[in-house]
Amino acid sequence: MRGLLQSWQLWALLSASFAALTAIFAKVGVAGVNSDFATFARTVVVLAVLGTLLSATGQWQDPATVSGRTWAFLVLSGFGTGASWLCYFRALKLGPASRVAPIDKLSVVLVAVFAVLFLGERLSGLNWLGVALIAGGAVLVAYNG
Repeated sequence: MRGLLQSWQLWALLSASFAALTAIFAKVGVAGVNSDFATFARTVVVLAVLGTLLSATGQWQDPATVSGRTWAFLVLSGFGTGASWLCYFRALKLGPASRVAPIDKLSVVLVAVFAVLFLGERLSGLNWLGVALIAGGAVLVAYNG
């Protein structure tokens, strides 16, 4: 069991499962409220849950022990997350979850491209085929035809 909890694949599948539930819950929740306010409410819940988790597990870290470079990239990541969430909730407010979510998942394709360009990661031909299939699948699911 311990090995399973150290598996990135398990955590990635759990992330995908929770992301799917998030889309469904958000679509219902955003129906009666401004999409930006819905994003704010979601963020407050995330902060409360993470604060509780950090407290319960004793994982608080002294902010002074974090390097300036790390802080800079965490702040940039936070801005990216905020912008993504604002756009995602606006899209859910305006469109069907079954078509919004696949377009949102084009982030998988962009991560692959950015990881190669900016992080120096390498993908095999088979990996690139998978990226292309994800892109094509997302477009087909979102297509209004």
